Amino acid sequence: MPVIQIEHINKTYHTEGVNTPVLHDLSLSIEKGDFVSVMGPSGSGKSTLLHILGLLDSFDSGTYIFEGTPVENFDPIAIARIRNEKLGFVFQSFNLLPRTSILENVKLPLLYSNVPEKEWDSLALKAIEAVGLSHRTDFDPAKLSGGERQRVAIARALVLNPSIIFADEPTGNLDSKSGKAVMGVIQRLNEEEGHTVVLITHERTAAEHAEKIIHILDGKIDKIEKVKNRRKADDEFTK
Repeated sequence: MPVIQIEHINKTYHTEGVNTPVLHDLSLSIEKGDFVSVMGPSGSGKSTLLHILGLLDSFDSGTYIFEGTPVENFDPIAIARIRNEKLGFVFQSFNLLPRTSILENVKLPLLYSNVPEKEWDSLALKAIEAVGLSHRTDFDPAKLSGGERQRVAIARALVLNPSIIFADEPTGNLDSKSGKAVMGVIQRLNEEEGHTVVLITHERTAAEHAEKIIHILDGKIDKIEKVKNRRKADDEFTK
C-alpha cells in the first residue's frame, strides 16, 4: 500500500479576483522507503505539490490518501498531529531561530509533541549526531556555515523520527560542496534509516540522489524518469 497516493488533484489560487491554475489532474503514488525527486521550471507547481503532500495546503478537487486514509477524514487536530509526528520538513531558508543554540533549535518540534520533556535532550542529541554536528551542539546558527545550518534544519526535521521527509530546495542557498554534503545526509537517511524522502529541486545533481525523478511542467506530470546512475552519498561532512 502506498504511503502517499494522490489521484486527479487540481489546485487553483484565487488572488484579488485573478484565478491562477497551478496543478492539473495530477496523480502519483509514493511507497514507503522511496526517494523521489520532483523537478520542473519555476512556476511549474512543484512547491505547491509538496505543500499539498505535506498537508500544508489544501487542494480543490481530487483525492489524497495518506497511509490508507483519505485526508478529508482528518480533522484539523489530526492533521496537525500528523505534520508534527509523521512528517519532517526541510526548507531552502533553514528557518532556524537566531541567538538560540543548535540543541534548542532541534528541540523545537518536541514542544508540540506528547514526548515527555525529560527525553527531549537525548532525542535532539541523537538527531544532531545523525547529521554529524555533535561538535556544534552549543553553537548558535550565526556561527555555522550554510551547509551546517541546513544540516541543523535536517536534524530538527528528524527529531521525532518522521516516516516522511519533505525537502524543498534544500541546496538552493548552498555552494556546491555544502550542497553535496547535505544531499549525502538526506540520502543516508533514506538508505540507512528507511525514511521516505520527497525532494523538490531544480538542480539535476541533487535530483540524481533519488531513485526516480518526477518532471512537472505547467502543473502536470511531464514524465517519470528512473535514475540509472544514482549519485552516491559523500562519506565526509563539510566542516
